[in-house]
Amino acid sequence: MKKKARVLFVSQEISPYLEENPMSVIGRRLPQGIQEKGKEIRTFMPKFGCINERRNQLHEVIRLSGMNLIIDNNDHPLIIKVASIQSARMQVYFIDNQEYFERKHVLVDKKAAHFADNDERAIFFCRGVIETVKKLGWSPDVVHLHGWMTSLTALYLKKSFKDNPLFAETKIVYSVYDDEFPGTLNKDFSKKVIHEGIEKGDVKLFEDPTFVNVSKVAINLADGIIKGSAKINPDLEKHIKKSGKPVLEFIAGDDYITAYSEFYDAVLEEVGELVD
Repeated sequence: MKKKARVLFVSQEISPYLEENPMSVIGRRLPQGIQEKGKEIRTFMPKFGCINERRNQLHEVIRLSGMNLIIDNNDHPLIIKVASIQSARMQVYFIDNQEYFERKHVLVDKKAAHFADNDERAIFFCRGVIETVKKLGWSPDVVHLHGWMTSLTALYLKKSFKDNPLFAETKIVYSVYDDEFPGTLNKDFSKKVIHEGIEKGDVKLFEDPTFVNVSKVAINLADGIIKGSAKINPDLEKHIKKSGKPVLEFIAGDDYITAYSEFYDAVLEEVGELVD
C-alpha cells in the first residue's frame, strides 16, 4: 500500500502567533491546505517571547525537551512546546530556549535594530527542529523552509544528517521571501555553524554572512525553489535561474495550495512511491 507524502513545514513566522504578514499567513494556511490535500504534516516555528503562551494555550512537551545543543562551545537547553489550531485540526511545535527566545521581540529590538545573536538563534532553531523530528521518529518526504532563519535546516539535513535513515530520501523546498536583513550576521558565523559532516568549503559563503549569501547556500542545497514574494533580491533571482532547479513562481492571492502540493509531487517524482 502506497503511503501518503509527509511534509515538514519549518517557518520563521506563523499567524495567529505572530502578526499577519504574507509569510506568517502562508505559514498558517499552507500546512492546513496541504493536510486537506491528503498529505501528512508537521509544523515548527520559534517560540518568540512575544507569543502569548496562555492565550494560545502552549504547553511544554516534556518527552521532547531536555536536550542540550552546543553552539560556539556553549550548552543551550532545548525546550519544545506545542499548541493546536482547532479550526485547522493541526498542531504547531515551538522551539524554545530562555536565552535566545525569552525577549519580547522577533528579530529586531524596540529600536528596530537586528539582534546581534540572530545567527545563533537561527542555528539553534534549525538544529532544534531536526533533533525534535528525530525524537518523534517521523520521516519527512519534503521539508519546506520559509524565511532566512530556517535556511540552515537545508545545510544540516544535506550534510550532517544525510546518512540518518529518517532523512536519507528527504527533499528540500526553499521559499525565498523579501525578508532581507541589513548588513551581515556575526562575523564568526561560518565557524559557529560547523557541525558533524559540514566542511569549511560547504560554508565558505558564510565568511561574508549577508542575507544574499545565507540564502544562496539554502538555494544550492534545495531540491526545489518557490518564490514567496512578488519581488525578491535581484541577485537571488539570478542565482535561482542559474541553479537550474525546479522553480515555482510567485502566486498572488490565496489560491496557491494546489500549486504548492503539485510542486511537492514534482520534486518527489523520482521517489515513485508517494501519493496524495
